[in-house]
Amino acid sequence: MSASEARRWQTSVSEQPSRNQRSAPQKQVKVQEKQWVTPGEKFLYIMFGVALIGTLIYVVHFSANLDALNRNVESVESKISEQQTKNENLSYQVKELSNPDRILRIAKENGLKIQNTQVKQTAKITE
Repeated sequence: MSASEARRWQTSVSEQPSRNQRSAPQKQVKVQEKQWVTPGEKFLYIMFGVALIGTLIYVVHFSANLDALNRNVESVESKISEQQTKNENLSYQVKELSNPDRILRIAKENGLKIQNTQVKQTAKITE
C-alpha cells in the first residue's frame, strides 16, 4: 500500500461513522430557562412603584403648597409691619399737633382772644 492509498482508506473509514450519525434522526430537547421574576412578583413591583411615585408626587405638591403659604404669610407680615409704622408716625403727629402751645399760637394768629389762660389738653378716648 502506498501512502496515498492509505490516506484515502483512512479518510473513507473516518467518514463512514459520521455519515451514520448524521443519518440518524436527532431529537431536540428544549430546556426551559428559569424565570428570575414571577408574574406575581412583577405585579407587586409595579404596584410598589406606582405607590412610590404617587407618594413622591404628593410630597412635592404638599411642599409647593406649603412654600406658597409661607410666602403669603411673609407678605402679610410685611404689610402689617408697614401699617404699624404708619400708625406710629400718625400717633406721633397727633401728639405734636395737639400741643397746647401750638393751639394757642394758631388761635392768636387768627385773632382769637383768650380770656382764661388755662388751656387744657383733652383726655384721650380709649377704645
